[in-house]
Amino acid sequence: MKETQLQIPLPGVPKAKQGREVPQKWAWTEASVWTERMLATLERGIKGGKWFSLIDKVWKRENLQSATAQVLRNKGGAGVDGQTCERYRRTAPERLARLQEQIKSGRYTPPPVKRVWIPKLGSKELRPLGIPTVEDRVVQTAVRNVIEPIFEHIFAEHSYGFRPGRGAKDALRRVDRLLKAGKVWVVDADLKGYFDSIPQDKLLAAVAEHIADGALLDLLGKMLRQGVMESGKRWKPTETGTPQGAVVSPLLANIYLNPLDHSMARAGQEMVRYADDFVVLCESEAEANEVLEILRRWVAAAGLTLHPTKTRIVDASQKGGFEFLG
Repeated sequence: MKETQLQIPLPGVPKAKQGREVPQKWAWTEASVWTERMLATLERGIKGGKWFSLIDKVWKRENLQSATAQVLRNKGGAGVDGQTCERYRRTAPERLARLQEQIKSGRYTPPPVKRVWIPKLGSKELRPLGIPTVEDRVVQTAVRNVIEPIFEHIFAEHSYGFRPGRGAKDALRRVDRLLKAGKVWVVDADLKGYFDSIPQDKLLAAVAEHIADGALLDLLGKMLRQGVMESGKRWKPTETGTPQGAVVSPLLANIYLNPLDHSMARAGQEMVRYADDFVVLCESEAEANEVLEILRRWVAAAGLTLHPTKTRIVDASQKGGFEFLG
């Protein structure tokens, strides 16, 4: 759950106003952006179904201030510029003024992320992790503060990954309840290289279905295409996917799979998803085979790929079972 108050003092930067009276489910939202009036509009439904004029809320000083506090609180390593969180904290007042003007004028361009390789859970393989600069993490957090509630309002109930007030244990409890209810035929799906393979044009189109602010969409596009640097070598801009390790990546990944979530729900299927890891629990083998075929068609149309060996149908009532969320 995100912090909505400044936790780390930033000399010379005014504090954001607090004290909203909002429903508990929206208590996590950024107070300097999501006022009582805006949240009421979100609940009621905005005219035309799209949000305009959001970029000014991204570069709003109080939002950048709160975003900086969140990034510094989370710590993390330096990006390609070598700038540490502690050094950024000391120079934040001057930096935020300049950063605000860059975003406001459309001149902000994210530097490439630093690529490092980390162990892949349960495997001898390594997976790439992108580390944005501290300042880029501030910008991405400011963007997330603005757009996350818009999509949180429309996300499906059975999606649990990287969402406020939800976690892996909630997903596992639901799987347990469904198994005990007799839905033991499990479609265990694995999306091959999901974060790296999301088509950026389709992803931005999914965002644009609910956001009509061209400047904000352009900024998101820059974040997706910012490229990577490994061992000091500049790579070409990334043309597919959303960088693992980027602040906005989990939200964008959920946005892209949200239509699948609702498609499964409308079909009456019991799907449980945590980011790109999901299962569908069925009452029979025949139903599971039908679901797998539906998944194959949807995934192909979305420009994604089901892993040919890791995607399978399992009878969970038999010895061996299946693995979900480790």
